[in-house]
Amino acid sequence: MESENLKDKIIITKNLTKKFGDFVAVDSLNLKIERGEIFGFLGPNGAGKTTTIKMLLGLIFPTSGKIIIDGVEAEKNFKEVKRKIGYVPEKVEFYSNLSPLQTLNFFCELKDVEKSVAEDLLKEVGLHDVINKKVGTFSKGMTQLLGIAQAMIGNPSIYILDEPMGGLDARWVKIVREKIKGMNANGATVVFSSHILSEVQNLCHKVAIINKGRLIAEDTVEKLSRHFNIKPRLEIYIEGLNGVVPEDVLKIEGVEEAEAEGNKLSVICSADARATVLRVLEGRGMKVNDFRTVEPSLEEAFVKLISEED
Repeated sequence: MESENLKDKIIITKNLTKKFGDFVAVDSLNLKIERGEIFGFLGPNGAGKTTTIKMLLGLIFPTSGKIIIDGVEAEKNFKEVKRKIGYVPEKVEFYSNLSPLQTLNFFCELKDVEKSVAEDLLKEVGLHDVINKKVGTFSKGMTQLLGIAQAMIGNPSIYILDEPMGGLDARWVKIVREKIKGMNANGATVVFSSHILSEVQNLCHKVAIINKGRLIAEDTVEKLSRHFNIKPRLEIYIEGLNGVVPEDVLKIEGVEEAEAEGNKLSVICSADARATVLRVLEGRGMKVNDFRTVEPSLEEAFVKLISEED
């Protein structure tokens, strides 16, 4: 029966543990990643994200526990498993004196894939115009795209990306985001770790949050926010507010907290109380220029989870 329930899980870890001496980097981690989803892997620095990724890739081996990738026990069949995975490390580095085409040709040889795919992959990630330029002259964003092209060699069914948008400016973040969407649209499962919570929120079907090597939550962003009772926020822009919270607002039934910054008043309250808040403000003669409801963010869920763990 278990195999029936797990047939749609492409990556499973069972009590995955990694110790370095007395230090426990990953502690009995149990993950179940669905086939065909974009899965976000979150946690503060030192939480165990990169250690977990290295174990999934067979770069380091668990102290105990199991990894099952696409139905195969990884530790016994890493040669087979690695053919299914495209990997982009946190720090992408290539030989600076080679061109993008030479670089991909080199990786095609390593992966035993026809070199004819290299030009198409460079075109796909937007690097065809610099196909013969030296990689050493590339910006961080261009190098990251070359890393993605390298990961795509062999058309893997799983992509594991470690901080793929780290250190990129907004233009390159947008390009990398679209590439991740494209990989997934073509049927691949994408697992990526990131500190850019807004990108995880926009891209991921599901997220796992780890802290001190332990899994502390795994679910959709919406369900995490509901589970931890993180409520929508009413943001009101008031002319002349000057960072002062009107006392009457805090007395309204259903208002939990309020804070002011400049001319913006942020109020966490029940849905029924929103209209009352606006009515009270206008009754005090305050000029409301604009207002909006902001849904709970992954950042709020993340901060609450980590603070509760600590």
